[in-house]
Amino acid sequence: MKLLDLNEIGPLFSALFLERKNRFLASILINGHKATCHVADTGRLREILTANRKIYVVKNREGLKTDYSLVLAKMDDGWILVNTSLHSRIVRTVIEKGLLGFVPTSIQPEVTYGQSRLDFLVDTTIFIEVKASNLLTNKVCLFPDAPTKRGKRHLDELINAKKSGYRSIILILCLRNCTCFSPNIHLDPVFSDTFKNAYDAGVEYLGVKIRFNKDDNCIYYLEHVPLCNNWWKE
Repeated sequence: MKLLDLNEIGPLFSALFLERKNRFLASILINGHKATCHVADTGRLREILTANRKIYVVKNREGLKTDYSLVLAKMDDGWILVNTSLHSRIVRTVIEKGLLGFVPTSIQPEVTYGQSRLDFLVDTTIFIEVKASNLLTNKVCLFPDAPTKRGKRHLDELINAKKSGYRSIILILCLRNCTCFSPNIHLDPVFSDTFKNAYDAGVEYLGVKIRFNKDDNCIYYLEHVPLCNNWWKE
């Protein structure tokens, strides 16, 4: 199932990743020349953003501080999306196409609840918060790849929403070729404990594996990804 046509954001250009200067800025090599590149994903991405990694970028419009924006990176398990600005568009299509188990009548993005803005409110009764997993270990997709107080706060809000009568869902976009998902217990035990508390409180987990097809430059839904067996004991 097609979720997003990347041709809509502009032509994809092949390049090599050189160096990450800071959270948002990288240096790349394109057509034999160095250029600046915006990195939308603020995660560590240490195993992904390595020197001479093959990447796809799009040209930025005139007036921006960087020449290009990073879109995809080539890993052993295929091309993976590394642009968080596209996640909302992808998940909105996931929702619209009924991959939650129903076709909604209304979708509101970026809805304030408590002290946070949650990604979607569907049919006025279902809160959905989206996180993306780009860290792969032993065929397991993990999140986060860096400690996240914001992620914990979002889970706390989903718990509160559930207690207030809403249906609450934590939706994990699995960007790698994994067989199951687990919170990254060893890297961020606080987030992981909160994930377990949310699960026990009735917050639903939904894992969605997506894939880039180089033939048509589109992002496709592949399958739902289950939680790993005994994930809370990892």
